[in-house]
Amino acid sequence: MQSTKNYMHIGLRWFGKEDPLTLQNLKQAGADYIISALHEVPVGAVWETEKIKQYQRLIDQSDLSWTVVESLPVHESIKYQGKDFKLYIEYYKQSIVNLAQCGIKTITYNFMPVLDWVRTDHKCLNEDGTSTLFFDPVAMAYFDCYILERTHAKSSYTKKQIEKIEAFASQITEEKEHQLTANILLGLPGSNEDFSIAQLEDRMRPYKALSAAMLRQNLIYFLQQIIPVAQKHGVHLAIHPDDPPFPVLGLPRIVSTAQDLDYLFRAVPAFQNGLCFCSGSLGANGHNDLNEILITHQERIHFLHLRDVRCFADGSFQEAPHLTGDHDMRTLMQTAMTIAKARKMELPVRPDHGFLHTFEQHKKFYPGYSLLGRMQGLAALKGLAMGLA
Repeated sequence: MQSTKNYMHIGLRWFGKEDPLTLQNLKQAGADYIISALHEVPVGAVWETEKIKQYQRLIDQSDLSWTVVESLPVHESIKYQGKDFKLYIEYYKQSIVNLAQCGIKTITYNFMPVLDWVRTDHKCLNEDGTSTLFFDPVAMAYFDCYILERTHAKSSYTKKQIEKIEAFASQITEEKEHQLTANILLGLPGSNEDFSIAQLEDRMRPYKALSAAMLRQNLIYFLQQIIPVAQKHGVHLAIHPDDPPFPVLGLPRIVSTAQDLDYLFRAVPAFQNGLCFCSGSLGANGHNDLNEILITHQERIHFLHLRDVRCFADGSFQEAPHLTGDHDMRTLMQTAMTIAKARKMELPVRPDHGFLHTFEQHKKFYPGYSLLGRMQGLAALKGLAMGLA
């Protein structure tokens, strides 16, 4: 296998039985292995050993293996330390133990309040007719002020920003407003859950009095409870950065910058407290030096999402081809390969957020997860790794 020579083990994400793509599709696309999760298990519930084994057997039948969990979701009560949060932490510990007993020892998670990744446009047209994911901070602020109507939302924006929001409001059509709302309220990829405005408001309510500093301390507490379990069972936990890497809808974000990562890993220095290095998420913040982050935390890089973005002066950004956006993906891949070689291991990697081609535009894919788009990203990463090796 080529991954033995370049130290990169490149796979694809599968959203389970509800995924419009089959395991055979992903195998034929060139995946070395599968990244997945038990999407049918409610957030906060224990991942039972037998369910894990059943899922493993299903994937094994396609001559693939389930190597990395993405993601083992963190219940919201843990994030704001609400009712039964300690019980949910115990459930999380048990899921870690059960996964380890089944031989799965790389677990990705995030600590983003309420919303996972969010974009304002899921079908932004490129010049070649493909479409991609796009984030417009003005559109997001319009949603915040005029659709969600968050209390005191306007006071969180500058006078110049308010002017842009009002200009946006004067031009948006009812149809585009409806689509913007649907895009922002989309639930986690891989689930069938779409939030309503009322549900979003309900889920945001516990965070009204929660500062970024408080959320950070809650994350550290959570890690202090689960890291000893990970250490005992040889599990590597990999936190995914915030996407986008800045606050949205007044919700704090605490895994967005190099400084955030430095703080987190100093607070909980165990090797098992690791990072899912996502070049797209971190790269959407122009202050982040991606290669420096990769080098600084090389011993705790347990998983990589390699994709690129194009960032604009107004704060908006869009997904770019995997190797030709604003960032030096060649250097990042070379650094990752050097790290893996020094650690004498294969680092798990996957492409992320591919383009939707017109050939597949009639199919109902999860945003960013079409077959051709993922295949294109996979081929780009494999070709780059092989060339550098």
